[in-house]
Amino acid sequence: MLGTTVIIPTALVPQMGGGNEEKAQVIQTLLFVAGLNTLLQSIFGTRLPAVVGGSYTFVAPTISIILSGRWSDEDPISRFKKIMRATQGALIVASTLQIVLGFSGLWRNVTRLLSPLSAVPLVSLVGFGLYEFGFPGVAKCVEVGLPELVLLVIFSQYLAHLIRPGKNIFDRFAVIFTVAIVWIYAHLLTVGGAYNGKPPKTQASCRTDRAGLINGAPWISIPYPFQWGPPSFDAGEAFAMMMATFVSLVESTGAFVAVARYASATPLPPSILSRGVGWQGVGILLSGLFGTGNGSSVSVENAGLLALTRVGSRRVVQISAGFMIFFSILGKFGAVFASIPAPIVGALYCLFFAYVGAGGLGFLQFCNLNSFRTKFILGFSVFLGLSVPQYFNEYTAVAGYGPVHTHARWFNDMVNVPFQSKAFVAGVVAYFLDNTMHKKDGQTRKDRGKHWWDKFKSFKTDTRSEEFYSLPFNLNKYFPSV
Repeated sequence: MLGTTVIIPTALVPQMGGGNEEKAQVIQTLLFVAGLNTLLQSIFGTRLPAVVGGSYTFVAPTISIILSGRWSDEDPISRFKKIMRATQGALIVASTLQIVLGFSGLWRNVTRLLSPLSAVPLVSLVGFGLYEFGFPGVAKCVEVGLPELVLLVIFSQYLAHLIRPGKNIFDRFAVIFTVAIVWIYAHLLTVGGAYNGKPPKTQASCRTDRAGLINGAPWISIPYPFQWGPPSFDAGEAFAMMMATFVSLVESTGAFVAVARYASATPLPPSILSRGVGWQGVGILLSGLFGTGNGSSVSVENAGLLALTRVGSRRVVQISAGFMIFFSILGKFGAVFASIPAPIVGALYCLFFAYVGAGGLGFLQFCNLNSFRTKFILGFSVFLGLSVPQYFNEYTAVAGYGPVHTHARWFNDMVNVPFQSKAFVAGVVAYFLDNTMHKKDGQTRKDRGKHWWDKFKSFKTDTRSEEFYSLPFNLNKYFPSV
């Protein structure tokens, strides 16, 4: 979890005007809320071992709030607090979208039309679409990132099968072993003066003492709602954040499908997916109330971790959520873990995101790959899913604003943000084509693999659904899954 939990505040807090102390506090809050949301999702939501944490999807509308120009005359700390309160207001309003779509059952009706064919581009690009956070992150400090990547592959794929097979020591603990080894190695390089006099960018990426987080973090601090003050509301910013929420909803749907696959559960019944989306909306509401500066969605890296460790236990994830809450309250401990250099996290992403992408490709086994309809939908959606966001990102990098550039900043965000998400573009294109092209043809249903998922359309049609997805404390009686 330390990847997104540290990287997002590290990027956003200095732009808001905050210093090391504020950065440490936001990291603590993000980790605390991630622990709470993970517990809620695994107990009352989908009941899958899905970790819920910060999301890169919400970064763009947050930056838009930072750049709005309303805060130029403020001193840095006052500016930071006002921007944080504006972000809180936007998140609180935006959370209603997922809460309504999830708990009303509307999202259930949408996902009933999802087939293995339309799930392939969606789930694959939830993983593969995050490629820019993989090796480019490793290359920021190649002498630290590359050893982590090589060691992780050796430990998880080679040593696991060479040394005492069947004990599962190396595949289950590969991440902990390799991160500890490379972290110590990076610390020795830092202490030995290898980065003294190097450019600031290199020092920021490579050093283990770079962040000033340990000094900034208090020993004990419990995050609480409205810790930055009462939230402020702006209709335009709320609409822009609402669109980011919808994008994260589509991406999280793909991540939930991948988690169910790697946790060896049956395909998610639409009603359970809708329930999970509703609780994810509650998670975004909590993010707004506590002031994380970022919304919540299913953690893609932790979906990949299920595949790497082969541990799909709900209990393990709940205990992990307890550790997240524990380390967020003991600020100094959390800050020590946050000193892991970012290239180590980039190396982990290379495996985790790859596993999620491969999980999406796994659904091809249910489709007829000899059908030209299948080939067209698959190729066209994946190509557009990569090509359209590339255009939007390149345009933004050169011009400093997106292709849609009007005087209404909120409208620009509402259009530009969705088209920068690879999984969103690919998923929407595949879903639309799959549900509109030649549907009356009898062979089409088999080509798209729909007949494999038919028996999971309802919660009650498979006896195993009770084991995987039924609510605790006999709550199914009051909240039936239809």
